[in-house]
Amino acid sequence: MEQLDRITQQPGTMGGKACIRGMRVTVGMIVGQIGAGRSVDEILTDYPYIEREDIMQALRYAAWRSEEREVILASQ
Repeated sequence: MEQLDRITQQPGTMGGKACIRGMRVTVGMIVGQIGAGRSVDEILTDYPYIEREDIMQALRYAAWRSEEREVILASQ
């Protein structure tokens, strides 16, 4: 997987959710905005402290997480 150096997870920030560079902006907030039809430029205007690459990494992170599979092992 490509390195996602702008995505952080810290127990004390937003309940440990994946965030943009340790800020209180979660990957879910960014992906939700895109899903609601907002453009990258609109998001950058609303959140002037984040950068275009932050949004791109948030989308790549969300895509990577959506491809994960959980394997449930039968108890013995």
